Amino acid sequence: MPLRRTPRFDPTWMHLRATAVAMATVLGAYGCALLIEQKAGLHVDSIVQCVVIASALGRIQRVLDRTDRLLSCAVLPCAAAGGTELTTLIQRHPQVGDVVFVLAMAGSIWLRRFGLRAARVGTLVTLPLVAVLVVPGGTGAVGGHERTGWAAVMALVAVAWGTLLMWVAQRIGLVGRPPAAQVVTAAGPARRGIPAGTRMALQMAAALAAAFTAGRMLWPDHWAWVVLTAFLVSSGARSRADVLVKGAWRTVGASAGTVVAGAVTGSFGPRSDTVVVLIFAVLTVGTWLRELSYAYWAGCVTAVLSLLYDWFGQSPGDLLRTRLAAIAVGAVIGVTASWLVLPIRTSSAVRARTATTLAALIELLEADWHDGRAVHLARARFRHRVEQLEVTTAPLRILAALPLPHAPSARRRRRIGALGALRAVAALRRCAGPVGDLTAAITSAPDTLADDPSLGRRREEVAAHALAIRRAIGRRPAPQGAPGPNPPAKAGPPGPGPGPEAAVAIRTLAAIDTQLGILARVFRQPPVTPASNPAVPTPRFEKRMS
Repeated sequence: MPLRRTPRFDPTWMHLRATAVAMATVLGAYGCALLIEQKAGLHVDSIVQCVVIASALGRIQRVLDRTDRLLSCAVLPCAAAGGTELTTLIQRHPQVGDVVFVLAMAGSIWLRRFGLRAARVGTLVTLPLVAVLVVPGGTGAVGGHERTGWAAVMALVAVAWGTLLMWVAQRIGLVGRPPAAQVVTAAGPARRGIPAGTRMALQMAAALAAAFTAGRMLWPDHWAWVVLTAFLVSSGARSRADVLVKGAWRTVGASAGTVVAGAVTGSFGPRSDTVVVLIFAVLTVGTWLRELSYAYWAGCVTAVLSLLYDWFGQSPGDLLRTRLAAIAVGAVIGVTASWLVLPIRTSSAVRARTATTLAALIELLEADWHDGRAVHLARARFRHRVEQLEVTTAPLRILAALPLPHAPSARRRRRIGALGALRAVAALRRCAGPVGDLTAAITSAPDTLADDPSLGRRREEVAAHALAIRRAIGRRPAPQGAPGPNPPAKAGPPGPGPGPEAAVAIRTLAAIDTQLGILARVFRQPPVTPASNPAVPTPRFEKRMS
């Protein structure tokens, strides 16, 4: 499927332009790190750490706003200094270092439960921790603490250079601006149960602990391969289906990257400039194609690591079987931890994302149309949440296309659940055009549309329809007299004389209501009042989608 989509990928070169900015960040940080390394007499592992941080930062900066960039200038140098100290600790006291690494990584993920800013701070903290796993064992210096300050300086140079490049690229329109914090975060009802950030932190802790144990026991000299794979598979896992697909892509892509790099390396020699050029070229391709499929990114990153080993004089061809086995073990550990330790069910993730997307649509319909800012904010929230819903349901597209070695009835149930979720996201995606047209009509004539009584009744009906579907998604009983999941009878067309803006609004509301009808059929399980039927079993739709 990704191979068929490749010729049509990135038709406007949006991802390629962002990749160019990210690689400019990497190359600039690499040049500064080379200069600092020569002047300060550091080891080459300091350069590798700087490049790893700059590579990840180049992609993360696409979603950072001004406040986040200021935070990154303060957080990232401190985290880089801590990563350098952690490297020394792991080399001198492996057991203690492993425990500190697990706690630091899990703690950075646990910060996500405290909001958007804390989540991005935690993401920045993980960058130097990943760099700890990249440098081949035995190549880094085991010296004291003199490198800590220089690591902070290199990280500060990388973040400052990346911030400048991203600011210029956004100002000239080379890349798009990130959504505002008000769009990404919105107040909502508190969810019951353990927060998702806590679940993901515990899953990561379990995966890394098992990966350190298996890596130290099976491959003492190459334990980092198991740990790095387990981290990449478990990080950012939105659901069980997501981590399963990511683990499969990681294994397939990393195996392909290892085989290809093993066939190329060995012919350049240690410290070869050609290897450095190949590393940056492969990293560019992987960064660009990451949005197409995670398999491309996994394969390119693994090829980069193999080339890096070749640059250090360690032939990856001799370790091909070891690397493939370590990658497979790490992927299995990551998937197992995400499935057994407080798992996030796919059905729950899809339902939650769908409900929040409907909430943004209801916000637009119930907003004061005299207030243009509130209308545009609601539209931006709706578009952002549709994109997040597409990301959540992306693994279902792959799982729905795979055959199952079970009975046809089991395959049919899985197909029904996955296709239901995909129909839901397709219906909400088709609402994006009418929502945009409605917003433009409101902006052009806010007073006329806001004060039109027939139009007001129509949008109340559509909002009630959306609210009924949202209750059905959450399996909440409707209050007495509230409309059910089916839409109410549509009012007839208004009398003669509606202006062009009113005609556009009526047409877009009808289009939105049509897509809501599709959602009502997908989430057809009606809410049941607990008092009337307390022993209702778990709906089969949830089992199918999980």
